[in-house]
Amino acid sequence: MDNHLPAAILFDMDDTILDDTSGGPACWQEACNHNSAQLKQIMPEQLCDSILKQASWFWSDVERHRIGRLDLTQARREIAIGAFRQHGIEDFTIAHAIADFYTAKREQLIQPFAGALDTLQHLKDQNIRLVLITNGNGEAQRRKIDRFNLQRFFESILIEGEFGVGKPDERIYRHALTQLDLPPSAVWMVGDNLEWDVGAPQRLGISGIWNDFKASGLSPSATVRPDRIIQAITELVM
Repeated sequence: MDNHLPAAILFDMDDTILDDTSGGPACWQEACNHNSAQLKQIMPEQLCDSILKQASWFWSDVERHRIGRLDLTQARREIAIGAFRQHGIEDFTIAHAIADFYTAKREQLIQPFAGALDTLQHLKDQNIRLVLITNGNGEAQRRKIDRFNLQRFFESILIEGEFGVGKPDERIYRHALTQLDLPPSAVWMVGDNLEWDVGAPQRLGISGIWNDFKASGLSPSATVRPDRIIQAITELVM
């Protein structure tokens, strides 16, 4: 076992192992373009801009985010409807079609980050115990797990929609520690969300590693201070 590695690592999935968001704006634009023949009152580019602003507003609220991520199809339909209403358009059939096209396209484009699966295999080969903790709907998250055969790496997989609560609720972290039968000091959590994947586990004594996959850097005003910052999980084994 590498000396610098812990006994176990808890991993986030989306935007840590899988590139889940980089194609988002382009997918909305493609969805608007695909349905442009039905858009009589607005140009596709203008509608896409409104959708992106509506999405930013929608996901900014903690409770709306929690409910929305458990039913992404409905959440994205609500986002599209909100954008339509900004332009006085009440034809929600088209809004649903645009949102559903976006959902299908986003799912199609999801791929593992370069080297991510090899890194998980390396860690497993080093007898590092791995647990996956991911927020979202159980069925949707299981599709990703099955598609990329991620279950082969993890001794336990905890999904918000199946477990009943998700990050940053400490109960999901405590459950993982109980399953591992390890003290928090022997465990790392790796993920892209500063509060969910770093701050919350740190409060339990778990080391929090921030996957800054956008290379945005830590804001000087950030109240959460990661134990380590990486830009890809491949750095864990370098």
